[in-house]
Amino acid sequence: MTKSTHAAVADERNADVQIYINGEFFPRDEAKISVFDSGFLVGDGIWEGIRLHHGVFAFLDQHLDRLFAGAKAIHLDIGTREEITAALRATVDRNGMDDNVHVRLMITRGTKKTPSQHPSNTIGGPNIVIIAEHKKADPTVTNEGISLFTATVRRPGPDVLDQNLNCHSKLHEVIALIQAVGAGADEALMLDVNGAVATCNATNFFIVKKGELWTSTGFYNLPGITRALVLQVSRAAGIPTFEKDFSLTDVYAADEVFVTGTFGGLTPVSQVDGRTIGDGSGHAPMTQRLVELYREAIAADVDAQRANQ
Repeated sequence: MTKSTHAAVADERNADVQIYINGEFFPRDEAKISVFDSGFLVGDGIWEGIRLHHGVFAFLDQHLDRLFAGAKAIHLDIGTREEITAALRATVDRNGMDDNVHVRLMITRGTKKTPSQHPSNTIGGPNIVIIAEHKKADPTVTNEGISLFTATVRRPGPDVLDQNLNCHSKLHEVIALIQAVGAGADEALMLDVNGAVATCNATNFFIVKKGELWTSTGFYNLPGITRALVLQVSRAAGIPTFEKDFSLTDVYAADEVFVTGTFGGLTPVSQVDGRTIGDGSGHAPMTQRLVELYREAIAADVDAQRANQ
């Protein structure tokens, strides 16, 4: 049975969550968007996944920076940071949420009058949907680690689809994941157009070799918030840290491998393409050190946001 970096402990409260749609709230079973929505028709939209820690949206500024950069890139007016923040806060308040919460913010170009790519066919403004759920990461995944399989689908460059865009067009990642699951792995590792290691289908990828931390150049992967934070705390701790090109041969010989994402934080990788990483337990010293530094950084951000409220 496969695992996932997005696996969560089951929570009955999620059956009754209220979903935010364009300023209104709807019960989960009644939350709907038109079949003419731009995201549904042509994948025209952007999104963010944000964690709520003890009543505070962790690294909210960084998430909003990425969101608004994406909106500008696709020429979409999504309002102000204050308006988006207020909508996020209203959603978690409406649901009485405080901790172990994952929030999915999705914004599409809006509803179209006819199925079409052309923006002139959009009626009104963007559609904004916020789904907040009680989600605590499944500890089994962190304790055992995940396995990866290298997909044949490559990460495109900015001349095809700029990976700086956290957009709704994720089909290449879905196909990569389906290949990995079909091969008996949990998630997919993806290469760039030159054959260097890029990222995973839904997380960023790191290896540890002889006390050094390596990740890809960032040119072919989403600029993950957790990825940036790990690079920051690693360098601050004096760990030799590199963003560079490297190959699968480097991965197979790595001492440790882990992936990063907003929901799961740092998740160890026990196996890549059938090769066991380290002792295969997922309990590796550098990874565990970075997990602690990551947790400290979250706590510091939460404290700083509270101090500024």
